This record gives sequence, structure tokens and C-alpha cells, in this order.
Amino acid sequence: MDGRPETPPIAVTGLAKNAIRIVALEDHASRQGIQQGQSLSDARALVPGLEYWEHDEDADKALLHAIAAWCERYTPLVALSGEDGLFMDITGCTHLFGGEACLVAGLAARLNAQGLSIRLSIADTPGAAWAMARYGTQRVIDEGAGRGAISGLAVAALRLDPATVTSLNRVGLKTIGCLANLPRAPLAARFGFPVLRRLDQALGREDEVISPLMPVAELTSEKRFADPIVYEDDIKRTLGILADNLTPLLERRGLGARECRVKLFRVDGDIATLSVQTANPLRDAGQIARLFEERLAALHDGFDAGFGFDVIRLEVCRTDPFEPGQGSLTEDRQSGYGYDALIDRLGARLGTDRIRHFILADTHIPERSFGTAPVVQDKARDRTLCASSPGQDVITRPLILLQSPELVETISQVPEDPPIRFRWRKVFYDVARSEGPERIACEWWQDGRGSHTRDYFRVEDGQGYRFWMFRNGLYGRETTQPKWYMHGLFA
Repeated sequence: MDGRPETPPIAVTGLAKNAIRIVALEDHASRQGIQQGQSLSDARALVPGLEYWEHDEDADKALLHAIAAWCERYTPLVALSGEDGLFMDITGCTHLFGGEACLVAGLAARLNAQGLSIRLSIADTPGAAWAMARYGTQRVIDEGAGRGAISGLAVAALRLDPATVTSLNRVGLKTIGCLANLPRAPLAARFGFPVLRRLDQALGREDEVISPLMPVAELTSEKRFADPIVYEDDIKRTLGILADNLTPLLERRGLGARECRVKLFRVDGDIATLSVQTANPLRDAGQIARLFEERLAALHDGFDAGFGFDVIRLEVCRTDPFEPGQGSLTEDRQSGYGYDALIDRLGARLGTDRIRHFILADTHIPERSFGTAPVVQDKARDRTLCASSPGQDVITRPLILLQSPELVETISQVPEDPPIRFRWRKVFYDVARSEGPERIACEWWQDGRGSHTRDYFRVEDGQGYRFWMFRNGLYGRETTQPKWYMHGLFA
């Protein structure tokens, strides 16, 4: 872009061939004789007042990814093309913008308004579009006219390496049309198979798959606005409409949404993305909209509408089979107020990682036999983390477990018997009755071979308080002075 004609030109420099050279420059600099690839010393000899900045590759990548995200307003299939370009698969999208010519004109006008200088072209194949955008001037290549449109372009437009381009030019093969008319076998034998592959991709003889930056959503619904919307109430109403549009699609597939994402495209190019996850497959449009209302409420001052949003898109990113249950005729339950709905709303407001539940672990050590995990997670992961526990009619484990076992002073008749009196937290207790032991061996693979076996006892004092205690170490075999610990309380 030529943004400052009255000031010295600007160029970007980088290290190439052991010299600092011009990597990029503005039109104002090229008109004064500076060329890309020229050394900085030669460029400053031509223009002493040249302003130059060191090339920042990370900033270029970040800018290219930002442009790619912005281009998702036209199609969700946006992929990188090298270090300075993008591929967009607009199949089935052009009618939304008034046709291919209108789409190209609108895209170019918007990006130019953001201060970007671009070259773009629409063609049947990615190879033809790439060639025309960089080496031609035609913006829209009609269907079936790709071969004739690119035949006059240089062979470098086939995305070949510089050495191959030089070899082709040396024998007089300077255009794509020259290659297209040659016998294939001799061409491959002399210049390699990649030349034929790139030629076939450009002419549509071989399919070329592009890899979108963002995973494609299973279902999508979006709404465009002639006048951008700013108010949160308008956004909420739009989300309700979009959720209603997706519900019939989920019903036809027998699916329910597990993860949804909303993208709000601002007119200044910024994109706000909100995601919610559900504990179980969800198909209720009203409940999906309420989850995003909770998400918007959690943002508070972090939500910036700027000059407004002109596109809002709701995507269903992940689904699971939906199994509708038979409701009760007498049960008075409103949609969105059950246990699963509560989990979803809390997760939308606080974050799914903060809503956790207890899970069992495959160990006999009491303090390690359970943990916590997010409630909203894949069912397969639930089966991996949780161990099944058979039902028991008699409660043998306390409901209250101390965070860590606490040392207890005890008096016993013999070392292997339960205590008849003990002191815990500076209070003495006389044991009225006891039951045990329940022996739990150590986990030597974690604690080492020097760890001790535990003998657990259920102990009750004269006032009816019940405790869960254990003797650490087998008397005479593991230790001569076993210690006692308090580990839990029975309610």
C-alpha cells in the first residue's frame, strides 16, 4: 500500500544469502527503483532516507491467522497457502453474497479498507486460483475455462521449486500451456513427477484437498445483518433463532449437541468466540440459548461489541446419540431445571473444569481410592477413570474421611489388640466396643518396599461416637512399635 507518499518509503528487511536484503516494500519504494531481494546497502544508495524494519515472521503468521479467522464469515473452509496466502473453499456459499463476482469485490473492498493489499482469484481448482492470483489479473475464472485462462501464465505459477522452474525455462518451457501440450512420460522422466502432479492439480485432472485451520462443525446456522447489532438482548434473540434452526437437523439425525460454539463477527474484523459444553446430549433450543446467556453474563465487562456484529454463527461442534426418555404424566418438570440443566448452566458460567464430581480409583488405599473429575466429559473417559464398586448393605467405611491420617496416642492390653483408651486432639476417649481388623496391604510400587501394612478398626466410645482408626505396621514382622492413626469419623 502507498499510505505515505509525502514521507520516505518503507521496506522490510531480512537475512538472505548472507546479506541483509529487502523482503517486502511499499509501492512508493518500488517507484524509486527499489526491488524485492535487493541488498539494503544498494537500496539505501538509491534512496538515502529509506525507512526499514526487520522482518518479524511471528507477527506475519499471527496476521495471516487473523485474516483467516476473519474470512470465515464467507466460508468455514479456510486453509493456509504457504506463508503469505489463503485458500477458501466457497462451494455452495457464493449465492449468499450475490454470486462470485460480488463475493470477490466485497472481499477485496473489506480487506483494502483494513489497509491490506491483496490479490485474489476464483477458479475450479486451488491450483488454478493460486496461479491466477499471483501471476495473472483475472479475478473470476468461469467454470470449465481454467485451462485456457492459465495456459499463458509462467510455469512458476504451478507452485514448483525455483530449481525446477529454472530447468524448464532453460529448455524453452516458460508457460503452463507449453507443458500441457507435451508428452507426459518424457516430461516426468526429465523433470520429475511433481511437475505432472502440479499440472494435473491446476487443470483439475487430480483432486487437491485443502486442510482448514479450524475443524468443520457438524451443523451450522448463521444470520447476517444489514445493520450491525450491538445490544446484548438482540444477540440473545438471535441465538434463540439459530438454535431453533438447528433443532430439526439434530432430530433428523437422532443426535444431541454436546458442544456448541458461537462466533460473533465484528464489522472491524475482530471475532468473539463463545463455547459451551453439556453434561448430556441436548436438543432443546431454549436450553441451548440459555447456556449462551449464562456465558455472556459471565463475561461482564470483558464483552466488547465495538461497532457491532454483522454476522452471528452458531455451530454444533460435537454430538452424541440422543435417547429421548418417556416422561411422566403426573410429574411437573419444566425443561431446563433438572440436574443436567443445572450442571450445564454452572459450567457455562463458571467453566466446565470447575464443576466436578467424585470418581473411584483402582486402589485399596482409602485416601487414594477416590478423586474428582469434570462432570462434563466424554462417556468413554468416565469408563476409564471410574472403577465399579459392588453395592453393600452395611456401611463399613466412614462418610467423613480426614484429609490426612492424624497420629493417636493409644493404650492396648496387647500390641495386636485394638486400643482400650486413646487420646486424639488433646481429648481422651474410652473404648466401649471395637470391630476389626480390616487389613490393607501397602502399595510398594508407589510407596517403596519399606512401607507398612494397615489394620483398620471401627471403634466406638462410651458416648456413642464412632471412629475409624488403623494400626500402621504388623507387630513383630514390620515394626516393634506400631503407631495408631485416626482416619475417619462415622456420622
